Amino acid sequence: MSQEQMQYPDPEVTPKAKRRRYNAEYKLRILAEVDDCTQPGEIGALLRREGLYSSHLSKWRKQREEGQLQGLAGSKRGRKAERPAAEVARLRRENEQLQARLQQAETIIDVQKKLCGLLGLSAEPGSEAE
Repeated sequence: MSQEQMQYPDPEVTPKAKRRRYNAEYKLRILAEVDDCTQPGEIGALLRREGLYSSHLSKWRKQREEGQLQGLAGSKRGRKAERPAAEVARLRRENEQLQARLQQAETIIDVQKKLCGLLGLSAEPGSEAE
């Protein structure tokens, strides 16, 4: 074979396909269009036009029935907002109460140690002074 007859593969690398993501508004719009289809073949034409599969529709219908699409419609991704002020106030009150109980317990333990020292008793449970 001559040099002209040899075919070399194209060295160009094709980019890897990216996974498509559909937001809740798009899913709900497509499902509404599908629900409006009355003639045979209309759903197939819609799927071809949008580049979708019938499995998308079944998954999206299930999500719509479970209420997952309505919950996502207005939500944003990322870190959630700070806790409400009422919850912060409740947690602060609870923390103050626990701090007071801790202080009271430490005071009781301190008094018990001093009493044991005055009476000549051992502070260790189960052991008695001679």
